[in-house]
Order: sequence, then C-alpha cells, then structure tokens
Amino acid sequence: MPELVVELYGVQVGVLREERSTFDFIATSDALRTFGIDSLVLSVAAPLTAVPTRTNGRKRRNFFHELLPEGRMLSRLAWEARVGEEDTIGLLRVYGRDVAGAVQVWDPATPGEPKRPRLEHLTEAGVAALLDNVQDYPLGNKPVGGKSSLAGVQDKIVLVHNPDGWHRALDGYPSTHILKPVPSDLPTIIYDEAYGSTLAEAAGLTTFRTWLEEFNGVPALVIERYDRSPTSPPERIHQEDFNQALGARSNEKYQRYGGKVSLGRIAHVLGQVTDDDSVERLLRMVTLAVAVGNLDMHAKNVSLVHYRDGTITLAPTYDFVPQAHQRNDGELALAVGGVYRHAEVTRLHLVDEGHAWGIGHAERVVDEVLETTRATVGNVAPHDRAYARLMDDIAGFTTNLLEGRAVGTR
Repeated sequence: MPELVVELYGVQVGVLREERSTFDFIATSDALRTFGIDSLVLSVAAPLTAVPTRTNGRKRRNFFHELLPEGRMLSRLAWEARVGEEDTIGLLRVYGRDVAGAVQVWDPATPGEPKRPRLEHLTEAGVAALLDNVQDYPLGNKPVGGKSSLAGVQDKIVLVHNPDGWHRALDGYPSTHILKPVPSDLPTIIYDEAYGSTLAEAAGLTTFRTWLEEFNGVPALVIERYDRSPTSPPERIHQEDFNQALGARSNEKYQRYGGKVSLGRIAHVLGQVTDDDSVERLLRMVTLAVAVGNLDMHAKNVSLVHYRDGTITLAPTYDFVPQAHQRNDGELALAVGGVYRHAEVTRLHLVDEGHAWGIGHAERVVDEVLETTRATVGNVAPHDRAYARLMDDIAGFTTNLLEGRAVGTR
C-alpha cells in the first residue's frame, strides 16, 4: 500500500508507512529544516527525528490511532470505509483530512489528491436532519467527500459556520464547530454541559463560545472549536490530548486502566514543555471538576496546544460535564490526592495535589476557584432542561470543600 502523507501547518512533516502488519511515522527533511531536529511540534510523545527509534514506535503509532473516535461512532466510520476498526491506516486514509489539531493525513495515490477543500451549504432543516440521524452520518460526514474524524464516544457532528450560515466540511475543509444532539438515554446532558461551560468560563478556563440552539425544533449544544482560528477561511491550530502525549490508548485514558495516566504525570509534562501558567491552570481545572461533579475529566479531555513557533500550552477546558447525579460508579477518571471516590475528596486533597506539582500557593488557587464557582452558581441558573437539582448540588459541593468537608457530605 502507498504511504500516507502527513501535513502539519502546511508542511509535509512525514509519511505513514505500512510495515508488515503495522505502520510507522517517518519524518521528512522538510520537517526537520522547518521545525528543527527533536521538535515537539507534532507531539511531545513523538519528537521529529531524522531516524525513528524502534523503542518509540508504539507512541508514534498511538498518536495517530488516537485521532480516531471510539465506540459505535468508530464502528460506523469503519463500516462506511469498509475497513476494520483497528485499521488505523485505512481509517485515516478516508477520514484523516479533518482531525483534531493541525494534522492532515491523505493518500497521494487517491485520484484527485490533494483535493480542493469545499463547503456544502446546509439549511436549518439540513442541520436538524444530521442531528436526528447522527448514526447514519457519523460526525456529519457525507458519504462522498466527508473526511472528518474526531476523538470521543458521545454522538456529535462537526460543521463549518461562517457569515453565510452552516455548512458541511468536504474534502478536508477545516470544520469550526461541534454540535451535540440530546441522547435519548441522557436527556439533560447537553444542558448540564452548557452549565459546566458557563462555570469554566467564569473560572477563566475557556476561550471559546458554547451555546444551546435549536435547528428546526431539534436542540443541540454548539461548541466553537479552539483548534480553529476565527478567520475566514479558518486555519488549523495544532493540539494533542494526553492519551497521545502519555502514550495511552483508548480506555487507558482512565487511571484505573493500566496506570499510564494520572494528574501527576500530566502536571509533570506541563512542567517540562510549557513556560507559562499551565500547571496552575491544571489545578484550577481539577478543582472546578471536583466542585461541579465532573467525573469524566480523563486524559483525552485534557490537551496541549502546539503553536507553529514551537511553544506549547495547556488547552482550554472542554467537555466539562457535571455528572455526579448520573447513574455511574461515582469515581473520578483521574484520582485527586490518591482518592478516586468523588464524594470523598476534600479541599486538602486538592491542595496536596497542587503542592505535589510544585505549586507553593495551591491553597490560594483552590480557594479562588471555589469562591468564584459559589458566586457564579448563586447568580447564574442553568437551562430549564438541565438536571433539576444541578444548582443545589454544585452549591453544596463547593460549600463542603470551602468548609473543609468531603465534597459529598450531606
């Protein structure tokens, strides 16, 4: 099979080469000249090297596998592409043109490649139809021309919004927004997530817009992509999640599965590769997650942003969903101060976690987030369709933490 081209910020940084039953990423001389030998611009787990070492091969492969979705969305994309769910090369050959970050993957042997990216205008009814039939059109991909992939389990579509309205992204046009419909088994979740986004914004942890909108009577949560510029046409901004950065795969995003990920390991990477306030922002993010009951802040929901000039920073907070009220095991995806049970976490656990990362003023950071959250909950109500006790729960969690009790104390 031919090699797949890998582009990053408009530079062909390498190829994906199949070797027997596996594949590997090989950097180009252009990549090394443009970004430098051992540059982390693609991934902190896969530096650009002149000669790829065998020992790092699994992490290189994992970076590309983790560009794909999970669960039934992966199954549907694989079925549409007529390839197996484990066939990373086969899936990226079809869907690698529009993925998370600034990477583009394509097959130069495919007739017409490199294709000219284009848009297909959608009416409000057209958007509603995609939301209503997300299993038939995973990620909103059109059977011919749909080239988008996005990690995650939850049903969603990716579209482009510009002054002319909503559009399907075809042949590699960079999608700009994520739209999530209401799942039949979780009728409050998009409204709960909208409130989580409001609290994250109040805490200074987000830089993008999130809002609720109805399309021909079909509700959706609309999320502006932080890995796309607001320009027209949009430009891609590179990012990688911490499954990619730490070499974890699929369900290893949860600390209980394999132990490859933890808050301490994430903070360690941030301390090594960033020179801003990323470690402190991670503590703010963790504090808010505990305060609102976001149990699913796993390694794929924490990411790095890689700018073209080589600088790296913690990505804005995303997929921030209060969910302590849902039917689940009550455990955090990543332990805080060694504690998995959300209901048992205290302010001291949060402070100790921050101290372990080298944040000397962890008490102040934790208290600032908790005070801001309590004030916001006291003044801003969630949507009427959100979980009925959401405000009361978060107010109680936050007060418990501020007063030194375990978050779930009744």
